[in-house]
Amino acid sequence: MSQSSRNGSRPSTVLLVEGNPGDARLVEEVCRDMALEDRLHIVSSGSDALDFVNRRGEYADAPQTNLIILDWHLPNTEGEAVLEELNDDPAHTHLPVIVVSGLLSERELRRVYEMDANACITKPTGPDELEDVIRSIETFWLSTARLPGTDGKRQ
Repeated sequence: MSQSSRNGSRPSTVLLVEGNPGDARLVEEVCRDMALEDRLHIVSSGSDALDFVNRRGEYADAPQTNLIILDWHLPNTEGEAVLEELNDDPAHTHLPVIVVSGLLSERELRRVYEMDANACITKPTGPDELEDVIRSIETFWLSTARLPGTDGKRQ
C-alpha cells in the first residue's frame, strides 16, 4: 500500500540523478513494471538535479521533490557537489538523499555520511537485484517513512 493511499496525502516524487543512460533506462523499466513510473523523474546531471529541485529553467513546473536517489559519480559534476549545494540551502536540508554508486572507497563512504546522506547503496548489477533494491526503497521510503511535503499541503 502506498503512502498516499494510506493517509490521503499526495504521492511522493522521487528524483533519480543518474549519469549512465543505460542504468537510468533500467530503473525506469523496473519502476514501470512496479507501477511506480508516475512518481519517478530522471535527470542525468548535477546541474539538472539542482534545477529540478529548485524548479528553475525547463523544470519550472516540476513537482516538489520528496526523495533524491543520487549517483555519486556523475559526469561533469560529482554527487558530492550536488549534496553540498542541497545541504547549503535551508529549503532543501530536509530532503532525504540516497546515494548510489558502483564503487566507493571507505573514505568516500565516510564522506557520503558526513555530508548527511540518509543512505548509501551499491548499484545493483542486474535487473532482479535492481528490482529488490527499488522494492526496498518503495517499502521504506515511500510507504513507511513520512517524507516532508507529502501531507497534501503545498510548501
